[in-house]
Amino acid sequence: MATETPPPSKTSAQLPSTEEFVAVQESAEFAELRRSYRSFAFPLTVAFIAWYLLYVLLSNYAGDFMGTKLFGNINVAFVLGVAQFVTTFLIAWWYSRHAAAKLDPKADAIKSRMEGGA
Repeated sequence: MATETPPPSKTSAQLPSTEEFVAVQESAEFAELRRSYRSFAFPLTVAFIAWYLLYVLLSNYAGDFMGTKLFGNINVAFVLGVAQFVTTFLIAWWYSRHAAAKLDPKADAIKSRMEGGA
């Protein structure tokens, strides 16, 4: 069985000290990374939970509305249920793009500085 990954290095990597971790955690660069993550993830999480709860509440208390046929045997409940899946995948896709563009470069810079001791 061939592998493309090199074997692990025999030299042990120097791990950052507790003080170095605390210094990075208190840095403006890390605060910006955290702010960038939170400003994206928290509002989307709240919006999706509200959207989900709206669907659940409509399903429980607005049966006539949810049972309204739109075309053929497709009703409002079915369309909104499928929309739940669609929005889940759209949010995951959007987050992966956001992370690749905004979060990963900042995190990689912090990581390389920590590993390099710079």
